[in-house]
Amino acid sequence: MKPDIVLDTNVLVAALKSSQGTSFRLLSLLERDLFTVHVSTPLVTEYEAVLKRGITALTADDIDDVIDFLCSKAVLDKIFYLWRPVLKDPDDDFVLELAVKANATIVTWNVADFKQTARFGIDVMTPRDFLASLEVQP
Repeated sequence: MKPDIVLDTNVLVAALKSSQGTSFRLLSLLERDLFTVHVSTPLVTEYEAVLKRGITALTADDIDDVIDFLCSKAVLDKIFYLWRPVLKDPDDDFVLELAVKANATIVTWNVADFKQTARFGIDVMTPRDFLASLEVQP
């Protein structure tokens, strides 16, 4: 069975800043159908807002293309129940809510920000650890 994941925004940012890193490798595996990515409207909105702050060398059109590609490969989940507040950063709560809805692992570089997820039975991994769990070279 394929694992289900939610990509925290910092993973997408890292992937688009450097094609040499683990985050880029993870993103490039989307076409291989090794895992299922879940998104929600609030998460996609955050992806767009953060990426369009000029933190990468990509144009707004390029960013739209990346987000469109990601969404074409992802499952869109609608969230009907809010668990807020749970995490130390309230801006991360919607990531947890999506992970709970999808029964998915959160993949993030900020594992410490998601310490409270265990009480919901949600795993949290770095992109490197997630790739290792797939037995794919990071």
